[in-house]
Amino acid sequence: MRAPYAVRGPLTGVLAAGVLFAALSGCSPTGGTAETRYAEDYTGHEPLRVLGYPSIGSLGITQQLVWEIADASADGLAALATGDGGEDAARSTADNWIKAFRKGARGKVTADFYDEGSERQTVVLYFQDTGQTKEISVRLDGHAGADGWHVLMDEPSMKEATAEPTWAPRTPGGSGSSSTR
Repeated sequence: MRAPYAVRGPLTGVLAAGVLFAALSGCSPTGGTAETRYAEDYTGHEPLRVLGYPSIGSLGITQQLVWEIADASADGLAALATGDGGEDAARSTADNWIKAFRKGARGKVTADFYDEGSERQTVVLYFQDTGQTKEISVRLDGHAGADGWHVLMDEPSMKEATAEPTWAPRTPGGSGSSSTR
């Protein structure tokens, strides 16, 4: 007699592969896979609210940016950079963004995604706890995939880093970036 809970057929292979993957990725000597690190970061931070139409890559890099600011990780934030300013500009920008937006990034944040996001996207971050607004530009550099996405970080002065976008609405979703249907 078979047990009523036994799994048979193609589902058995899928379940076995899932269990094997979970066991192997949880025991990685290098600190886990990207998925494991993402899950740990996700549980340690307020989830990002999203409006508009991000791509997988533009959403991922934006979420990572907010987490790096919240954690005051200047090295991690600068590692997300792209731009013509070089490493010094990226590091100065990272320091400025952390000083200016860390408190807000540790709370509720809404990301409003504009334009089509297959290669680049403008994102406006709304930090609810502080009432601050920050425009960022994300783009795909090099190869396709989430790892190829970077943030334009060329704001080495605090004045540039904290300038609010003049074109963006004061509240998220106010200019049609999200569907109202």
